[in-house]
Amino acid sequence: MSHKIFKFLFICFASTLAIQDEAQLPEDFVYVKDVIPDLDVELRYFSANNFVGDTIDAYKADKLILTKPAAEALKKVQSDLQDQNLCLLVYDAYRPQQAVNHFMRWAKDLNDTINKPEFYPEIKKRNLFNKGYIASRSGHSRGSTVDLTLMDRNTDEVLDMGSPFDFFGKASWTAHPNLTAQQKNNRNLLLTAMQKHNFRNYPKEWWHFSLRWEPFPNTYFDFPIE
Repeated sequence: MSHKIFKFLFICFASTLAIQDEAQLPEDFVYVKDVIPDLDVELRYFSANNFVGDTIDAYKADKLILTKPAAEALKKVQSDLQDQNLCLLVYDAYRPQQAVNHFMRWAKDLNDTINKPEFYPEIKKRNLFNKGYIASRSGHSRGSTVDLTLMDRNTDEVLDMGSPFDFFGKASWTAHPNLTAQQKNNRNLLLTAMQKHNFRNYPKEWWHFSLRWEPFPNTYFDFPIE
């Protein structure tokens, strides 16, 4: 077999695998990096750097997934921010129901508080449900919700938002008053950029945004991230 024929067959095989990989997603879902190639992603639940302290169920790959309308809207946000020498850093997007169930099991295990000092120092673990920080359903499972922050394009430094991502407490409330002027400005930059392209914020989490008029408002998906 000649080198050219072998190369041609290899390309065809690789293309077939790519098509098959894309076909695993339900209709109207996309891998976000295919839409926004320069997007920075740090998928926290594919790591141990989260409030559970372990990789979360159904997070089998470091791939960000959203509905196509949400990804296209996010692309517009990224483009606008680049004019200000800023860019997005995304921590989470589509979240399988299996992952939400993992959070619930963790929340019910009151003896597992290893990450309490970092993520919920002021709240007793048994109160995470009634305070609204853990729930049996998540908007993320509908595929049009993202958790994100802002980065400086020149330095790759994350902007100071006044509290870390996934911090359970009033410091994470978007309009929390006890912030520095710079922290308030940074939150407002993110809020304004997202609202411009029809994302609405969850008031208790400055990082959490859902697309208005999302395509699956009543459907909670459970396909794995892979």
